[in-house]
Amino acid sequence: MPNTSRSPLLVLCLAIVYVVWGSTYLAIHFVVDGIPPLISSAIRNFCAGPILLAFLKLRGAPWPTWRQWRNGALIGFMMMGLGNGFVCVAETRVPSGLAALIIAGTPVFAVLFAWGLFGVRPRLLEWLGIGLGLAGMGLLNLDLHAAASPAYVAVLFIAGASWAGATVLQPRLDLPKGPMSAAVQMVGGGTSLVAMAALHGERLDVATVPLSAWLALAYLVVFGSLVAYTAFVYVIGHSRPALATSYAYVNPVVAVGLGVLFVGETVSTPMIAGMAVILSGVGLVMIGSRRRAA
Repeated sequence: MPNTSRSPLLVLCLAIVYVVWGSTYLAIHFVVDGIPPLISSAIRNFCAGPILLAFLKLRGAPWPTWRQWRNGALIGFMMMGLGNGFVCVAETRVPSGLAALIIAGTPVFAVLFAWGLFGVRPRLLEWLGIGLGLAGMGLLNLDLHAAASPAYVAVLFIAGASWAGATVLQPRLDLPKGPMSAAVQMVGGGTSLVAMAALHGERLDVATVPLSAWLALAYLVVFGSLVAYTAFVYVIGHSRPALATSYAYVNPVVAVGLGVLFVGETVSTPMIAGMAVILSGVGLVMIGSRRRAA
């Protein structure tokens, strides 16, 4: 992989992923207040995916092969279906800041998946990071919101693990180049979310949806998916895994801050302690990953 870690475009894409994805947890909070969670995620991906696909085709991008569509549907199911969809489900009961902190453990899961699936054995620092990450998640479960909603916390763990597995798997699959990969994944993820919403028994009554939910959903479509996810796909393709998952440092801090500022979410002692321990663990994982790649 070429060393593009200093390229202005990569820096811009990282900044977008850091800030915009941190803010999406608050946007989801407003969306699920009026729209069923899996339906909201399905709408988000079915709006963003075809828009991006049409734009790229108009610019002359080649049509994905059947193999690329199949692989994109798999990654879309793991990232958008189980990853984003389950976060939306969890945020019907769990504060946005706490949800972001639990998802912050994604790099820890990524190291374990890389070892289990592809034999990439963790180094000592990565093992220490895994231990701290798991300990931090244990501390988060002492939070009153987490204790009151253990099933939804478990849903967040599944979401983080699925996203991590897809992050490890994506570079090893035949997928379209550049933004077309994001478009295929969103279309595939949106398709799986429609089926998941139907199985979950969700129904949408448009007349009862508040304006704030529609505005938040529009933000998720434009910035959370079209802009930030496309930027993330670029980062995955132009940097090492440690840098590609470094958003886990920043997203929870942004999410917690916005939750406190705009919707009055409380920051408990277990949340502060858990955030410190998880982010320390993520830091060790990334340092260990950089030394492996050096």
